[in-house]
Amino acid sequence: MNGTPDKPGTDERRRTLRRRRVPLIAAIALLLAGGLLLALGTSRQQPAPPPAANKGGPAAATPADPRTEPPSGAPRAEALPSSRPVSITIPSLKVTSDLEQLGLGKDRAMETPKDPAKAGWYRPGVTPGALGPSVIAGHVTWDGAPAVFFELTELEPGDRIDVRRADGTTAVFTVERTAVYPKDAFPTVEVYRNLDHAGLRLITCGGDYSQADSRYADNVVVYAALTGQT
Repeated sequence: MNGTPDKPGTDERRRTLRRRRVPLIAAIALLLAGGLLLALGTSRQQPAPPPAANKGGPAAATPADPRTEPPSGAPRAEALPSSRPVSITIPSLKVTSDLEQLGLGKDRAMETPKDPAKAGWYRPGVTPGALGPSVIAGHVTWDGAPAVFFELTELEPGDRIDVRRADGTTAVFTVERTAVYPKDAFPTVEVYRNLDHAGLRLITCGGDYSQADSRYADNVVVYAALTGQT
């Protein structure tokens, strides 16, 4: 027989080492599994957007003359002919986005953009710059990361919003105010009502985020008015 025979007791020591390894391996596996679950849970948490707050005071009465100076201090411009919007730029937030077209979902509510990096124009409404309230919506977060309107609550009265249109013009809007509403008390009439000037509403989510419901508690609406074109 080739090789060196084992010393007495070698088999017993090997069995003891194997018995000690099993709990150790199981403990390592549990730690790895726990770390993976923690990583997955963290990756699904939504980052907190800037706090949402009302800015610019309560809704102001609509002036009879569209050229009347609104609370923002920027005179409103006359409405433009209808033209499909192509993109939106918010210089103070360093946001530029092509625009998806949003319709009504099965529940008769406005659809949300499919791409979290893009905002969407509500197609049944008026085009930005035309007479009436044009609506553009965007996500605040998506799958644990900031989305296109993550910093929307940072807008201040007087800030500029540009919407490039298919006819080659850019409708220039000035922010008048920001309002925060509980989702179960969204002011549909106030947001979509007829206007005697060209208005713009930017809509996103805000407030506390519920992991259980996968939703934010509030809606943030930025109200702006057409003040020029380029």
